Amino acid sequence: MADIRRRAAVLGSPIAHSLSPVLHRAAYAELGLADWSYDRFEIDEAALPGFVEGLDASWAGLSLTMPLKRAIIPLLDEISATAASVEAVNTVVFTEDGRRIGDNTDIPGMVAALRERGVDKVESAAVLGAGATASSALAALAVVCAGPVTAYVRSPERAAEMRGWGGRLGVDVMIADWADGAAALSAPLVIATTPAGATDAFTGSVPEAPGILFDVLYEPWPTALAAAWSARGGAVVGGLDLLVHQALLQVEQMTGVPQVSLEGMRNAGLEALESR
Repeated sequence: MADIRRRAAVLGSPIAHSLSPVLHRAAYAELGLADWSYDRFEIDEAALPGFVEGLDASWAGLSLTMPLKRAIIPLLDEISATAASVEAVNTVVFTEDGRRIGDNTDIPGMVAALRERGVDKVESAAVLGAGATASSALAALAVVCAGPVTAYVRSPERAAEMRGWGGRLGVDVMIADWADGAAALSAPLVIATTPAGATDAFTGSVPEAPGILFDVLYEPWPTALAAAWSARGGAVVGGLDLLVHQALLQVEQMTGVPQVSLEGMRNAGLEALESR
């Protein structure tokens, strides 16, 4: 199919802010894939089935962001065990025989981002928040955390959800109230999965010798918490690290080429953020 133009794209709503086109296009340029394109489309849950059904044989894959990571599942022929574990698909690959295969690269992307910073195993961890990203965080912690994970949540409903995910993923989840979130910062590894500004109130509680902070945001960056953490000498893993690692896995799956440069994609992302 070398003579056929190949297409891929990221879908979601809102989508204008997405860095995925920058990252994927940087990878295509490095790999010499001049006949590949990667775009973005504003697609909500109602429009998703029609969009997917309208794709032709030139399409190699899709990236999915919110609110489509679960909505895409009924439209697929198969999903990986990783995606099934959190009931979320962020990657779809179209096979030569027309099948639609779903995967989740957020989870291995989180693990890879932590390992890049030397985090292979911790004895315990804390998760701030209980939204969609928190389930992926728990799945990643099933790999890197040997002991309990404390989830700081705002409601009994969220608490029940996190306990449920912990049970499914084999993670010992303990629940704490969001009002006590400052106590999370003493954990060896803290994963902040909340929207911008949600953790700002905790900046004055960063310990003298903090462990590792994984803040999944990449814009605005640094977050107030990440800046306070770095000022104390703590190691920080950011949302761009996660975005690049999960995008690298997507590019490899969609193109079938495993020699993608992580740094090339990261530099492209940094340049794009600096120009905004």
